[in-house]
Amino acid sequence: MSEDAKKFRVGSVKYLNAAPLTRGIEGELIFATPAKLAEMLRRDELDAALVSITEVLFNDRYDILDGIAIASLGEVYSVILAHKKPLAEATEIFCDTASLTSVNLLKILLAERGLRPEFKPLENYEAAGEKDFVLLIGDPAIDFQRAPHAHEIFDLGAVWTEMTNLPFVYAVWALRRGIENRELRHELREAKNFGIETLDYLIETREEYDEDFRRDYFEWHIQYHLAEDEKRGIAKFSELLCKHGLGPVFEPKFVS
Repeated sequence: MSEDAKKFRVGSVKYLNAAPLTRGIEGELIFATPAKLAEMLRRDELDAALVSITEVLFNDRYDILDGIAIASLGEVYSVILAHKKPLAEATEIFCDTASLTSVNLLKILLAERGLRPEFKPLENYEAAGEKDFVLLIGDPAIDFQRAPHAHEIFDLGAVWTEMTNLPFVYAVWALRRGIENRELRHELREAKNFGIETLDYLIETREEYDEDFRRDYFEWHIQYHLAEDEKRGIAKFSELLCKHGLGPVFEPKFVS
């Protein structure tokens, strides 16, 4: 990160899926869960952070860095509802508290089926296997699926795309509004470009899981652009948040 950009406080997540967006600037970042990063942004403790899309939609105080997202078109693999019983029997779902977006997406997908279970925080990841219904995101969702388990998997990315024919955007770079951040925007775009250009290197050298899985995950499950289709996906998500009483939602503002 350049000296000019280093004056900014920038937060990201440690999940594997964020690695291509922070290539070359990892040492300058503050790492936390999406929920914790959102809290820090709200307290003006960060100038930018890779956060859940709902943080931007629910709070009219951020700009979205255009062109960059963590998204999927179809199966995402790392945002899942694991269930031992049929979905129609769900009365309570235990949720990873790291991301509000995934909770709200699941609420929408179930409400569209006429289901409105109670959502409760998951006490710890070790307890996930004991639950009849558990929502997991990020690396813990990958860990769960790759280990022996007695659950069926409801992949939120796959179900969203089946329902809407659109990508789903999970996370974006949220920029604190009202500060001059042109240099920072440039650095974040450069980091993403570097990450995409050297994706093969990341696939070969990252230590999470095995190389075949990393290649499959990066090449098939996760995408990093934020273009017209992704913006239509955000708009559809906003529409359904309002439809199911999960708003109010603010119009996202994109900056290049």
